[in-house]
Amino acid sequence: MTIKAVVFDAYGTLYDVQSVAAVTDEAFPGYGELITQIWRMKQLEYTWLRSLMGRYEDFSVITRQSLTFTLKALGLTFDEKAFERIMEKYVHLDLYPDAKEALAAMKDRKLAILSNGSTDMLNALVRNTGLDTILDATISIDTTKVFKPSPRTYDLIESNLSVKPHEVLFVSSNPFDACGAKAFGLNVAWIERVTPRAMATEFVKADLVRPLSMFKAIRMQMDEFGWEPDYRIGALADLPKLLAAHP
Repeated sequence: MTIKAVVFDAYGTLYDVQSVAAVTDEAFPGYGELITQIWRMKQLEYTWLRSLMGRYEDFSVITRQSLTFTLKALGLTFDEKAFERIMEKYVHLDLYPDAKEALAAMKDRKLAILSNGSTDMLNALVRNTGLDTILDATISIDTTKVFKPSPRTYDLIESNLSVKPHEVLFVSSNPFDACGAKAFGLNVAWIERVTPRAMATEFVKADLVRPLSMFKAIRMQMDEFGWEPDYRIGALADLPKLLAAHP
């Protein structure tokens, strides 16, 4: 296997979506973690529902709608200023600490993002975090009018980077995305940031399950579709060593 391009999911893979919690808790003290988890789950759910309904709206619209749902569902009142302050965090998400160093170590290959994010959101996020000087391409699914894990979205890798699926290593920490990419025919590395053993310790003798623990159980464990990733790694920092075996 010769890997010519490494393509990353953005949200949850290179960027820590949990980093919005500081902003949500500042706006709604005591509700930050709960807002963050419901918001992210509804955001993903809305991408899948809109894809099934054939009623595409870009990711910025979906992110707004899912945040609105979350605040209303929790009975929280909010003004436009607070709402926009929370939304602004999505173009200033925190990079995972090992992201830049890992990417820099792989510059001998084409590096790109393939994300559900809208073009404007992604470009702002990449620019604000300095990845614009490292990545060869930032690819939004906007042109397909459907969200991952639709096969049409993974087609964008070949059309943008001129590489065949077998020449691509796709990297995601989102199980649905890893499964979708594998079903499409890409080589896949899944970042398993939360192992089953770690999950077990979070639930043992827990009188009250934290919202973040529920999110880890629902959205960060490998799905049972039968499409296993080629590689399971613990962090982005593991990628350079993995690729060293495939010059």
